[in-house]
Amino acid sequence: MAAKTRLNTPSRRAFLQSSLAGAALLGALPARGWAQDAKPLKVAGIYTVPVEQQWVSRIHLAALAAQDRGDVSYTYSENTANTDYPRVMREYAEGGYDLIVGEIFGVEQEAREVAADYPDVAFLLGSSFKPDAEIGNLSVFDNYIQDASYLSGIIAGSMSKSGNIGMVGGFPIPEVNRLMHAFMAGAREMNPDITFQVAFIGSWFDPPKAKETAYAMIENGADMLYAERFGVSDAAKEKGVLAIGNVIDTQTDYPDTVVASALWHFEPTLDHAIEQIRAGSFIAADYGMFSFMKEGGCSLAPFGTFEGKIPQEALDKVNAQTAAIKDGSFVVEINDAEPKSS
Repeated sequence: MAAKTRLNTPSRRAFLQSSLAGAALLGALPARGWAQDAKPLKVAGIYTVPVEQQWVSRIHLAALAAQDRGDVSYTYSENTANTDYPRVMREYAEGGYDLIVGEIFGVEQEAREVAADYPDVAFLLGSSFKPDAEIGNLSVFDNYIQDASYLSGIIAGSMSKSGNIGMVGGFPIPEVNRLMHAFMAGAREMNPDITFQVAFIGSWFDPPKAKETAYAMIENGADMLYAERFGVSDAAKEKGVLAIGNVIDTQTDYPDTVVASALWHFEPTLDHAIEQIRAGSFIAADYGMFSFMKEGGCSLAPFGTFEGKIPQEALDKVNAQTAAIKDGSFVVEINDAEPKSS
């Protein structure tokens, strides 16, 4: 998840209340003159952090891929302060853009007010709230990659010899909490007695603080770390313990440290929005389901240098559960409550 600044952390409403099926009840708006031919859609991204950051990088890469295949013409603004976010939204809306993507976790109310002022522009924004029937041109999304996080937990549980795993997150918000809970559930499947040290550093980007927090967990017996924030894998590398990555694959940087990573793929989310815009049927919907594994929105990264080093029992479990997740016979629980240490 990207480095995000929040004014207040809202409680998440039940996910099922905003499935795409439920969103259809909001009613599709009539075609607003959006491009319905081969002409690329004009797409603008607005990000509060650099595009290299974990969470935002996945949106950025998906937009670049859509541009490479000729579906969109893409531009973006990065390092946009929350206080400046509404102004930048208005500038792009006034500039004739068909679709604006970004993350409004710290400016929910202001951003929705801007979207309401430009009903002929489609907005696809990362949000902790749900679609609003009164703002039919604003759809929301989030990184529901609990499926891949659960599978990475299975690997972690099988590789931890001490049965003590340290978990370092930014803030205890739904976007982080659900991934941690899924990871913990996977680890417990391999070792029901496993214990967890859970801490939040109170920042979306503070590698030194994340590193120091991870050091303390290692001193307290952790031999495996869940690296939700940058800096954790550095501590693991320096202390000779293992780590599990989040959202992006960092094994190239930590070949002897990062065993597996839960990857987020934003392409299904963005591609669906593009299709809906071209069809003139873009509605206020929750795109969260497009991050699910069965929709191609997340996956477990290749094991790379750890091929042949992971217990076969864990690999068999991962393969079986992956198939069950994809065919719908197994559903990973979405738990947005704050996780606690064992």
